[in-house]
Amino acid sequence: MAPIPDPQHPFDVTNLGDASNMFDKMLKQGSRPSVVRFTQLLGQVAKLKHYLVVISWYKQITLLGVVLDAFILNIIVNCFVLALFFKFGLQPDVTTFNTLIRGLGLDNRVHEADSLVRKMAFFGEGCKPNVITFDTTIIDGLYKDQLVAEAFKLFSEMESKGIPPNIVTYTFLFLGLYKSCPLTKATQFFTEISSKGIFPNVQTFSILVDSVYMNKAKGIFDLMLKKGSIVDVFSHSILINGYCNKRRTKEAMHLFEEMTRKGMIPDTVTYTTLIGGFCKDRRIDDAQNIFSKMKVGGPLPNIFTYSVLLDGLCKNGHIDMALKFFGELECSNVDFGISPYNILIDGLCMAGRFESAMDLFRSLPSKGLKPDVKTYTILIIALSTMGLFTEAEALLRGMEEKGCSSDSVTYNTIIQRFLLNDELSRAQKLIQEMVAKGFSADDLTTTMIVDLIAEGKLDTDLHPVEKKSE
Repeated sequence: MAPIPDPQHPFDVTNLGDASNMFDKMLKQGSRPSVVRFTQLLGQVAKLKHYLVVISWYKQITLLGVVLDAFILNIIVNCFVLALFFKFGLQPDVTTFNTLIRGLGLDNRVHEADSLVRKMAFFGEGCKPNVITFDTTIIDGLYKDQLVAEAFKLFSEMESKGIPPNIVTYTFLFLGLYKSCPLTKATQFFTEISSKGIFPNVQTFSILVDSVYMNKAKGIFDLMLKKGSIVDVFSHSILINGYCNKRRTKEAMHLFEEMTRKGMIPDTVTYTTLIGGFCKDRRIDDAQNIFSKMKVGGPLPNIFTYSVLLDGLCKNGHIDMALKFFGELECSNVDFGISPYNILIDGLCMAGRFESAMDLFRSLPSKGLKPDVKTYTILIIALSTMGLFTEAEALLRGMEEKGCSSDSVTYNTIIQRFLLNDELSRAQKLIQEMVAKGFSADDLTTTMIVDLIAEGKLDTDLHPVEKKSE
């Protein structure tokens, strides 16, 4: 075997054995080797065409906390591609590369994705980047990371390659400007693209509403109107939903009225969105008025409409009104399942009327309905809140006996209540049971467990629950 090269000087390896010895020696060094040394070694192994070895070593290096640079990332990207397609006899195309790049983007590895884009053309005519490559992978990732200058550089590259941008391209660039630059720049860009006859469609307008401040979204909306872009009922509903989510129901109602003045007919989604917004804003009378208008001269309410208003009545403390409304729902011809019952059972529990909730629960089989995991979880929460821990655990066992499997939410809920009330022995048993079933502790449960372990109140063996939830 050839001597192992001095790690402090440039080296050249001619076989995998020497490279492995060198890698092991670098890992065992007292001081962590620089990324340059790892880059040199991985580059040599890549030249020997041991692509899977490079990928494996890369994973070990990242665990050491070595800060990687663009050179080593380029090597890894190349090895991933070569291992996947050439070692296993697969022929990549542009769709394959777009999928790989999308994965890198989702993993916040935007620069690796960018590197792969620039290598695509070398793999043949069928691997040249297209508009999807730039849109859904690079420009999307760069705008999310607020790297607007880089995104616009890629935009220019698209045009120079003769790849025509589409509405998705413009939407991401526009959002990047809105988030990272003065408003005037975004407005100027919007004016430029609108002069070309390009306006947000329903999907991109929805993205805009979700991504920018509502006053900015309304500005876009007004500009679309001014420029003659199609703004339909769905577009209005998207903006109304944005206002409702921000509890700006006055503006939402104003836009709703504006729709009717323009001769537009609001649909079920529009009405339901507005009802939900009023409920969130604790304006129950207004929510009921909209519902009444809907029944008289609007589209027929569906089960989601009923559920939204029922939930609003319960959460705003109007349980008797909720019961009356529920009675109307039962007498209607609306086809509904367990969901409205869960809402009312939860409302009765929150109102301190547990026996009424249990009566409704017991009546479900006679109505041809079967309680689901949410039904049981609601009642388990209520029993635990009242300090009835034996009954709560019995209901957990009972649901499984009746064929309704518990889930992570059920376990986390009952464990949290037990921990809060110092029912530690029972909680510890349930934690072990939860892990055995393959469920994970959520953030709150994990925090409570770690705190109690630190206080010496819980077994330290429960630490794996924290790790499992990560």
